[in-house]
Amino acid sequence: MNIFDELSWRGLVHQASDEPGLRKYLETPGQTMYCGFDPTAESLHIGNLVPLLALVRMQKAGHRPIFLLGGATGLIGDPSGKDKERELSDEAALNARAMRIRAQVEDFFERNTGAKPWVVNNYDWVKNMSAIELLRDVGKHFTVNWMLAKDSVKGRIEREETGISYTEFSYMILQGYDFYHLCREHGCRLQIGGGDQWGNITAGTELIRKKQAGDAFALTFPLITTASGKKFGKSEKGAIFMSTALTSPYAFYQYWINTDDQDVVKFLKYFTFLPQDEIAALEAELARAPQERAAQKALAAQVTTMVHGAEELHKVLAATEALFGKGDLRALDHATLKAALEAAPARNYAPADLPDLPQMLVDLGLSPSKGQARKDIQAGAVSLNNDKVADAARVLGQGDFLGDTACGAFAVLRKGKKNYGLVRLA
Repeated sequence: MNIFDELSWRGLVHQASDEPGLRKYLETPGQTMYCGFDPTAESLHIGNLVPLLALVRMQKAGHRPIFLLGGATGLIGDPSGKDKERELSDEAALNARAMRIRAQVEDFFERNTGAKPWVVNNYDWVKNMSAIELLRDVGKHFTVNWMLAKDSVKGRIEREETGISYTEFSYMILQGYDFYHLCREHGCRLQIGGGDQWGNITAGTELIRKKQAGDAFALTFPLITTASGKKFGKSEKGAIFMSTALTSPYAFYQYWINTDDQDVVKFLKYFTFLPQDEIAALEAELARAPQERAAQKALAAQVTTMVHGAEELHKVLAATEALFGKGDLRALDHATLKAALEAAPARNYAPADLPDLPQMLVDLGLSPSKGQARKDIQAGAVSLNNDKVADAARVLGQGDFLGDTACGAFAVLRKGKKNYGLVRLA
């Protein structure tokens, strides 16, 4: 299958310039295309997954995709999709973010293709360009009338209170020059990106047409929202990042497992490599037994493995099973268990000041009074680290805590099936 056809059935083709020409370009293996990512955050997030996966899909199809780090454009600020001027990034901080993102992308490509990606940084060819060169050799080919018609500019021009600076107004010229540079140096004739990048990408196709001659192509993907109208990739705590330091693998998995039934088939197409027949089978299973959430489980497992690896998925699934009382908490990865219980109420105690178990249940809000806590224990409703507790006068000892004080030792109390609390040694 031509990779364009695969992207089409997955619902990933939003806009394409010269579709017949683009399809023909992609018929022959070894073609070059690129997508740019400005290092404006400490990590890529799942909103970046569609274009990132598109590059991986291109590589799997035998093409030569380029991951472009926006070391130069990141210093300028892309106005696309923004209703006000961005804060200018500090160059040293931006470079540090770029290095972290490069390592992240290399891991992602190796995990999913078996090979490192082709990474370039536009700072390498922009840093030595003079203002006169930019204005004469690049700016000369853009009319202000054409630039004003672009949505990224037009939306800001109409906001009198914010407007748009010349700096951000010029962003599309720099991005257009990137496309021209990669076309001239590496024969790259396709740029891909989100739907909000159409104006910036076509700036490049126009520049190539005027300076390089020959065809260049633009392809954009749909901007994703959920069935409820919420912005995709956001949780109550903010963006879902691909970095484990910013979003734990457990929280990452939980985001996907909680996908709405109305979104899950679409997301299986967007965010996995599963073929049509397997997605169709999951869609049929969703219709037959939605309560089993087979499609959500497949989605969460696929994306977690893709981003964090099979070993992290195993840890997450083990923690999920254990928290339903079906596993040994002591055998779990400590960091994963801690992340899984992040939202549970917690109390810190000095080792010498540990109260009895009924008082702990009251302190954690799991029981309204010590009297009720004793009744709960006697009724077999209370567990310590997944083991039922029978002694209402029980006092925890050092051996009841998981981990060690250096990494935050804690004991897990549970009342009923889903009410958890953490007792931590201060």
